[in-house]
Amino acid sequence: MKSEPSALPPPKRQAGALFSAVILLLAGCASSQVPPAIGKAPEKPILVAQVQQEPDRFLDRRVRWGGTIVAVRNRKQTTEIEILSRPLDSGGQPRGKEPGTGRFIALLTGFADPAEYPEQRLLTVTGRLKRVETRPIGEYPYPYPVVAVEQPYLWPEPSPSGPPYFYPDPWYYPWYSPWHPWYW
Repeated sequence: MKSEPSALPPPKRQAGALFSAVILLLAGCASSQVPPAIGKAPEKPILVAQVQQEPDRFLDRRVRWGGTIVAVRNRKQTTEIEILSRPLDSGGQPRGKEPGTGRFIALLTGFADPAEYPEQRLLTVTGRLKRVETRPIGEYPYPYPVVAVEQPYLWPEPSPSGPPYFYPDPWYYPWYSPWHPWYW
């Protein structure tokens, strides 16, 4: 007597599919979550250059800015992070390859370890624009917008994109293979 095929796959396949689904779910949970304040674009974005030209017009307005960390200075009760502003993508991450659009200072309350905010890392902040301070860059007086930070987000370092050499193995030679016709 023949048995009819069941609609369910064999138990081993079910377990394998379940295991794969659990791994994918855990991998998604393990990835860093961008805070909603960082990931959501403001309705009317304000640019650093606009604030530098008309500071009084934008005081106490909420901004979402980001860029590359230039320097970190700890003061008695605050930490100043100098940032080279860069355009943000739709998720709030600074586009690190884009040219800078000005500098600003992110003002954090309390102590922030400079090792936690290393130079050349990407940082996005949300907060209120408090003032514009003129500080020198070399001998040039530069107007820095100062943002009282409500939400900082340090973006993870990008993983390396692959080996620095052309072939997948440094000892690889394409014509030295038993499957190549010239090998024999």
